[in-house]
Amino acid sequence: MLEALEKLLILQDRDRHLHRVRDELARLGPERQSLQQRLDAARTAVEQVRQHLRQLENERRQLELDVAGKQQLIDRYSQQQMQTRKNEEYQALAQEIERLKVAIRQIEDRELDLMEQAEQAQQQLRAAQETLRQTEVSVQQQQALLLQREQNLLAEEAQLTAEREALAAALDPSLRQRYERLQRSRGGNVVVGIAHGVCGGCHMRLPPQVIVNCRSDQEIVTCTNCGRILYYSREMDMEVVD
Repeated sequence: MLEALEKLLILQDRDRHLHRVRDELARLGPERQSLQQRLDAARTAVEQVRQHLRQLENERRQLELDVAGKQQLIDRYSQQQMQTRKNEEYQALAQEIERLKVAIRQIEDRELDLMEQAEQAQQQLRAAQETLRQTEVSVQQQQALLLQREQNLLAEEAQLTAEREALAAALDPSLRQRYERLQRSRGGNVVVGIAHGVCGGCHMRLPPQVIVNCRSDQEIVTCTNCGRILYYSREMDMEVVD
């Protein structure tokens, strides 16, 4: 194989490896964001239960104030009953006292309901807090792994970049330009083999003379269809050309 082709294949291998490393680095951001979203969701769940508990407590306190206010009215009406000499006024006050007592019993029933809800909410809070604790531990561990992975990838990227630049610098300038132009238009599949008379890049059948030229290994040969640089090795199952 031509030395230039060997260099191109090595360069292409480094470029593909470099592309993979950079792809992995690019995925780290979304992975970190996903971890943060998990943590935020767990924290939100805890805060929602706490907010519910605060609402229950505020309602319970308001009911207590309401009961206290109604009890004061009962006490006042009871005093007025003892002072009045009119039967109609006495009965009216009695009816109002009874109405207030009914209202107080209804409020107390509601308070009991709120207490049961608060107990359930406390259980939910403990469960949510435990979930948050576990999530924090898990996220912290995974963030540490991501950081280590990022450091390893950055070191690998730096090494590959240096190797890539050295390999590219060793190429003939015109060949390097051709390779990099093809890389921009064709992606990472620039230098390709041929098998059964077909280009390994575009998979189109090649003219017999192109195959002969490639097999003779005397010059850089390109695909007449896609322009990719072709190479041949004896390991390939190649179409026999007369």
